[in-house]
Amino acid sequence: TPKMGGKVTEWNNKATEISGYTKDETLGKVMVEHFVAPENRESSYRVFKDAIAGGGTDNFEMCIVSKSGDRYTVLLNATTRRDRKGQCTGVVGVGQDITQLNKVLSESKRVADDLMRLIETANAPIFGIDIHGNVTEWNAKASQLLGYSKDETMGKNLV
Repeated sequence: TPKMGGKVTEWNNKATEISGYTKDETLGKVMVEHFVAPENRESSYRVFKDAIAGGGTDNFEMCIVSKSGDRYTVLLNATTRRDRKGQCTGVVGVGQDITQLNKVLSESKRVADDLMRLIETANAPIFGIDIHGNVTEWNAKASQLLGYSKDETMGKNLV
């Protein structure tokens, strides 16, 4: 694990709400070691190191572990924090809790996968066409009954 400063110098109300840690409990603690899930620490160190070097990272997903042990996915933007002379003084990290969004996306993908399996394994021919009459879906039963494979029909005009 890379060693570097990375001590918390700011902690807002939303960070407290997500993590369960008060500002007083976090100030002076090393962010990555104390609040980031172990499997995300190495990549998180790289993001903060890049920001300190003058770079920045947009839309980095990292897992924060709360005081109660709950895990939250945070979409982080990290950039260099500079003083009036332009000297690096640290990193500013702005994050958004996307835990619920990820759960909804995961559930949506599961439902879509289930529906695709249902279509493919149905005991009836199922096909789909777009507004131009071109085939967009063709299940195994349609192939069996009509003699055309999915590859032969996809994108072809049905009407």
